[in-house]
Parts: sequence; structure tokens; C-alpha cells
Amino acid sequence: MKRTLTWWDLIWFGIGAVIGAGIFVLTGQEARDAAGPAVVVSYAVSGISAMLSVFCYTEFAVEIPVAGGSFAYLRVELGDFMAFIAAGNILLEYCIGGAAVARSWTSYFATLLDHHPNDFRIHAPSLAADYSRLDPIAVAVVLLICLFAVLSTKGSSRFNYVLSIVHLAVIAFIVVAGLTRARAANLTADFAPFGARGIFAASAVLFFAYIGFDAVSTMAEETRDPARDIPVGLVGAMALTTAVYCVLALVLCLMQPYSEIDPDAPFSVAFTAAGMDWAKYIVAFGALKGMTTVLLVSAVGQARYLTHIARTHMVPPCLARVHPRFGTPVNATVAMAVATAAIALFTDLGILSNLLSISTLFIFMLVAVALLVRRYYVAGETPAADRNKLAACLAVIVASSVATAACWGAGGGAGWAAYAVTVAAWLAATLFLQCGVPKARAPRTWGVPLVPWLPAASIFINIFLLGSIDAASFVRFGVWTAALLAYYFLFGLHASYDTAKALAAEADAARVEEGARKAGAGA
Repeated sequence: MKRTLTWWDLIWFGIGAVIGAGIFVLTGQEARDAAGPAVVVSYAVSGISAMLSVFCYTEFAVEIPVAGGSFAYLRVELGDFMAFIAAGNILLEYCIGGAAVARSWTSYFATLLDHHPNDFRIHAPSLAADYSRLDPIAVAVVLLICLFAVLSTKGSSRFNYVLSIVHLAVIAFIVVAGLTRARAANLTADFAPFGARGIFAASAVLFFAYIGFDAVSTMAEETRDPARDIPVGLVGAMALTTAVYCVLALVLCLMQPYSEIDPDAPFSVAFTAAGMDWAKYIVAFGALKGMTTVLLVSAVGQARYLTHIARTHMVPPCLARVHPRFGTPVNATVAMAVATAAIALFTDLGILSNLLSISTLFIFMLVAVALLVRRYYVAGETPAADRNKLAACLAVIVASSVATAACWGAGGGAGWAAYAVTVAAWLAATLFLQCGVPKARAPRTWGVPLVPWLPAASIFINIFLLGSIDAASFVRFGVWTAALLAYYFLFGLHASYDTAKALAAEADAARVEEGARKAGAGA
């Protein structure tokens, strides 16, 4: 693909990818029902988790600057099987996330025109309640974004600049105008009415608001100087996004008591309640701009994931085709857009956010594990004793994180003693990994600082947040994973094996030909 992007492009792509439906849709729901004004802390917790994952993604994107994102990273370090499971969940995340944003786009468009969202949807009473409101506007938006993503990556970047700048201007308006109607008593009267459990439960759901930054790492193949541009672009975008989210949540909670915050259009209703009904149109306009950029960057990123998977023949290789004129993966972009549009047509937003968070937290945990494997293990070079120590440390880090999350999810009946044991085990395993296992590889240009502590912390916090997600989402996650396993063992495994075998045969033939040529020259 064409190398046309700089760190400036990546920062704006990152902002465009992340700041969208999450802040405008989920903040009210979580503030009213889960965290209260402490939703500000929930956003900070989710932001810390996302930032730790950003560091891990950044090192991989610099060291392996190809379009496959986490699929490519996990394939190199953990093998085809884990990479395929991860990639399937990432593609699910993109499709469901894009569909959710597209349906939210319709809702805010209706608000802008003083209509109820269902006025623009077709009711199909024969379908289940969560799938009965057909949304043709969401489908049209997804397909138009697909067309723009097909035509040009650089053009998409310029379009994203304009939309992101307008979006940030609207956010600045919300902050300034909202603070003129702020009442400190709304924040301090009952800051955390649902306690720590509510804060972390909200953090797990609000992670949806940070989904999208990994799409930027898929653009490494199109970045001019990955070693410089990717760290600046990814870390800069995530730091700015976290700050914006916390400030917006703070302003909302200052404007209204948490119990009066509207769960569907919190900012618009807050301005109406404060006597600034005209401001809801600016808020709706800004929300539309933000969701449009999220859809655009999602369309660009998800196509590059699918392109890289298709290059391995785990999915049909025709999806890897890059258009000779536009330099973009046309087939993959269209395929993902069709899948996203189909989900957007039928599915209600309310059933999607937890499934999005669970699949994303799972992927980010795997990427952190893969980074530790990359630093401490090189096939054919690392002694068996060091490899076994690494495996034991990783097992304890993951197991102690799971145990901590399980205790939290079960209600903490065992008290603080259980947490003291699990956290101590995590600390001991991470410390032994630092002191007792030699590193096998150092990054060539840019690397995650404080290894193994930052990747181990990423594993811990991602798994801990999983413990706050409801059981029904884990059931859906299990069903999707089972479907992926069936596809992989019936089709993907054989196709990728045949491709690898053919490439090995070509390499052997090339070596034989080269040897014959040298022998002929010697004679």
C-alpha cells in the first residue's frame, strides 16, 4: 500500500476513531445507573487500561509495520491459532461497533430535525423486539463511508481532519457553555452513590468509548516513518482522548444531578434542562460529526485487518486485493461494509456495548501477553529453562488476574484476604520475570518502557474489567468463539497450511535454482 501518512495524520485518525458514539451515548446511561458523578473516575480507569494497551500496540506497530494489526502481531508471537481467534473477535468488534455507531447516527440526526429516532426507522413487528426497528439511514451512511474509504486513504485522512477539527470545536462549546450552568452541589452531594463496584462496572462498559485506536496501528504499512510517527500518533491521540472524556463527563455531572441525567441523549437534555434548548442542536451536530469520523476510520482499519488475514488464505484470498489505481483494499472494504450495514439495519444499540467491550478487552490482554513473549523468547535461541520460566510467569500473571476478577465478579465474599493473595501472586510473578528471566530481544527503534511491569499491568487491568461484565455477554462471546473454532478447523487451518507449504516449496525451488546457477558459473 502507498506510504502517505505522517504522525499528524495518525493523531487525527486516532481522535476520529475514538471520540464518537461512546461519549455521547453511554455517558448518561452509566452516570445515572452505574457510577453517578464518579463516572469521571470510570472514564479515567478505562483510559488507563487503553493507554497501557496503546503502548503494547505501538511497539508491535513499529517493529512489524504491516496492515494486519493485532492479527499480525499475535501470529508472529503466538501462532496462527491464537491470531485467528483474536482476529475474528476484532472483526466482530468492528462490525458491531460500526453498526452501533451508525444507528446512533440516525438517532442524533433525528434530534437535529426535532424528531424521534424511530420516526426514521421502519417497524417490522414480526421480528424480535431488539431487531424490529429497521434503519435504512444507518445502512446508507455505512455504504457512503465505504465509498469514501475505497477511493483514497489520504483523502480519507484529509476528510477526517476537517470533521475532527469541527468536532473538537463543538466539544469546546459543550465544555464552556456547560460550565456556565454548572452547580458544584450536583457533583459533591453524592459523588459515588454505587461505590467502587459501580465505578468499575461503568469502566467495563465505557471501554466501548475507547474502541478504535487499534485501527490506527493497522495503518503502519501506509506510514512514512513508522518508528517516529506511530508512537507519537497513538500515544498523543489516546492522551488527548482520555482528557476530553473526563472533562465532558465532569461537565455533564456538574450541569444535572446524576439521577436526572437522560440515558439516551444526556448532553442535549442537560442543556434543555438548563434553559439552553438551542444548544441541543449544536450538540447533535457535533455528535454526528464525531460518529462520522468513527465510521470512516473504522472502515479504513477493519478492511486492513481483513486484507492481512486474506493474505494468509485463512479467508478467501480475493479479499486481499489492493486496487491498482486507488491503492486501497477494495474487496475487503466492501465486504466489511456489507456486514456492518446488515447488522446496522436490524440490531438495537442496547444489546451491543458489553459484547464490544468483552471482545476488545480479550484482544488487548492477548497483545500484552504477546509483547512479553516477544521480549523474552526467540525460537531456536532461548534456552529451554528460560522458556519454561517465562511460561510459568505468564501462567501465574494470567491466573492471578483471572482470580482477582473472579473474586470481584462474585461480589468479593472472600474479603480482602483473597485479593491480598491474588495481587501478591501477580507481583511476585512479574518481579521474578524481571529479575529471574533474561530478555531475549530488545526493540530496534522504539519499545514499551518498564517491561515487564507495563504489559503485566495491562493484562491485569483488562482481565479485571472483564470481571465486571454480565454473564450474558460471556455467553455471546463463547458462541462467536465456537463458530470461529469451527471455521478455523474446517477451512482456515487447511488453507493457511497449504499456502505455507506452497511458499516453502517456492523457496526451496529458488535455492536449488540459485545453487545450479552458481555451479554453472564455477564450471
